[in-house]
Amino acid sequence: MKNKAILLGLLSIGFFATSCSSDDNEGETIIPLQGKYNLRQTGSIVGGQEVLVDAAANQAGCSTDYLDLRLSNAAVYGDYNGSNCALVETTGTYVRSHNDLTLTIGGVTTTSDIMNLTNKELKLKDKTTGMITVYSR
Repeated sequence: MKNKAILLGLLSIGFFATSCSSDDNEGETIIPLQGKYNLRQTGSIVGGQEVLVDAAANQAGCSTDYLDLRLSNAAVYGDYNGSNCALVETTGTYVRSHNDLTLTIGGVTTTSDIMNLTNKELKLKDKTTGMITVYSR
């Protein structure tokens, strides 16, 4: 009887440890994607190394361009430009599938790998061009 109780206890621990496996999310980050992200850097991978520079799309003297991903799966790209830093917002949608992000903004669709997603950063790599874009919250 004692042996059965010990065996049952060991099996229970085994099942618990198996059910708590860290690969249940298939590498997907659990940080929420929704939020407003300010454009910070762009670049690519050259010779196996990331080469990132300050985003040229951000016009000097203006607020930084942004990407706003809303809970409703709406996406808004905000672009400050011109001598008066006028804000132009272009709307669209987004879909997340594991670590892929598909954005359709202004009739243009792009799919990117989510390279990094934290409470402070979203880093995307375009699947077609290989361009890396870094946003901060």
